[in-house]
Amino acid sequence: MSISKNKFGFDKEENRVYEFKLENKNGHYITVLNYGATLRKIIVSDKNKNLVDVCLGYNTLKEYEENDGYLGAIVGRHANRIKDGKFDLNDVTYTVATNDRGNHLHGGVKGFDKYIWDYEIDNDKLIFTRESKHLEEGYPGNLKIKVVYEFNDNNELIIKYEAVSDEDTIVNLTNHTYFNLNGEGSGSILNNILNLKSSYYTENDEKCLPTGKILTVENSPFDFKSPKKIGENINDDNIQLKNGAGYDHNFILDSKDDLKYAGYLYGDESKIKMYIYTTCPAIQFYSGNVLTNRVGKSENNYSERTGLCLETQYYPNSMEHKHFPSIILKKNDLFKEKTIYKFLVE
Repeated sequence: MSISKNKFGFDKEENRVYEFKLENKNGHYITVLNYGATLRKIIVSDKNKNLVDVCLGYNTLKEYEENDGYLGAIVGRHANRIKDGKFDLNDVTYTVATNDRGNHLHGGVKGFDKYIWDYEIDNDKLIFTRESKHLEEGYPGNLKIKVVYEFNDNNELIIKYEAVSDEDTIVNLTNHTYFNLNGEGSGSILNNILNLKSSYYTENDEKCLPTGKILTVENSPFDFKSPKKIGENINDDNIQLKNGAGYDHNFILDSKDDLKYAGYLYGDESKIKMYIYTTCPAIQFYSGNVLTNRVGKSENNYSERTGLCLETQYYPNSMEHKHFPSIILKKNDLFKEKTIYKFLVE
C-alpha cells in the first residue's frame, strides 16, 4: 500500500490543504483531505472491472467550505443532535452551538469538519490530529483527537478514532461519507440494497431527536434484517418516516461483540458490496433526504437521495436519556473506536 500527497487548494485564510491518496495492490484507492479529515474518493472495481467512485464529494475546496451536508467529513465533538444545545455534566449545564432548528448538530457552527487537521504518514497509515480547545463550540475540556485512515489489500477502509481530554467532557465521533454503490453522480440510491443487523431503533420526534423510546423494527419500514431496496418502504405512511423526511434514524446493533458486524450495502447495478464492521453500538442510516442543489465530482447534480450515510456512532442526544450508552469521557480516559468498510464484487 502506498500513500502520496498532492496540493488541493487554499482555504479562506490562505492555508494550504492537501489531498492524500492511499492505494492498494489492486489498483483501488481512497483520497482524503486534511480539511475536515474528509474522505473525498473511494475508487473500487465494479462487476465489469471498471473503476467506480462510490463516495460523493466536490471538486474544489471552496465547495467543501461553503456547502452544508458534511460530505465525507469527520464530525464532532458530538456527532448527531443534542436537544436545545444543552447538556448537564457534573452538575454544570453546558450550552453548545445550535445550528439545526434550535438544536446542536454534528459539532456546531464550526465543527471538526471545518478545520484543517495536522497530518502524519506512518508507513501504511494516514494519521490526522487536532486539539479542540476548552469551550470550543461550548464543550468543556481541551480534547486531543486522532483519526487514522487505512486502506489495505483486502479493500478494507479502516477508520480509527481516539480522543483524550483534560476535563470530563462528551465525545461521539463519526465519518459522514455519502455512499452510492452504483457510483457517485449515477442517480438515486433507492435501488441500492441494504441489510442492517438491527432489531431496534430509537424513536425520533419531528426534529429528528430521539425521544428516549426504543422501537422494534418488526412489521415496520425500518426492518432491514433481511436485505431490501432502500426505496421499498421509504414512502410508506409512517410517522417516523415523516419526521425524518425518509430515513434519518439511529439503528441499535444486535451484536454484543467488540467488533460488530453491522450489515452491508449493495449496488444493484455495479454489484459492489460494502460490508460494515464497527466497535460502536449503533449506526445512523440517513437516506440523503435534504441533499439538494449541488454539483458533485462527476459534474452531475447531487439531488435528494443520490447518496446515503451509514454513520457508526453512539446514540444521539444521549445526555438526556440515561438508559442510552454513555458518551461521557472522563478526564484522561481514552475514547477509542474503529469502523471498517470492506468492498468487493458479488
